[in-house]
Amino acid sequence: MAVKARLKYLRMSPRKVRLVADLIRGRNAEEACQILGFTEKVAAHTLLTLVRSAMNSASQKGSIDTSNLYVKSILVDQGPTNKRFMTRARGMSSRICKKTSHITLTLDEK
Repeated sequence: MAVKARLKYLRMSPRKVRLVADLIRGRNAEEACQILGFTEKVAAHTLLTLVRSAMNSASQKGSIDTSNLYVKSILVDQGPTNKRFMTRARGMSSRICKKTSHITLTLDEK
């Protein structure tokens, strides 16, 4: 039985999060936690929290053995972009786009 965990509106670019998500796709959940613990990207801490949350949800259900869980799928989609403006020289302004991410993690038993 699959367990899903979602994180919405993460204030980080999806491109940066996908680099870390590719490291754990298809791996055992405990092994994924170890990999994320040693990864020095900022997104690794967020994904580690998400994987642990999904593992705790699986243990709460009771019928799932947490030692047999693996990362079935992890999707990183782009969320809404916050648009800001910064003043520049000669009375002009430039647009700053702050991107957000939506992450969907699915754990399943082997």
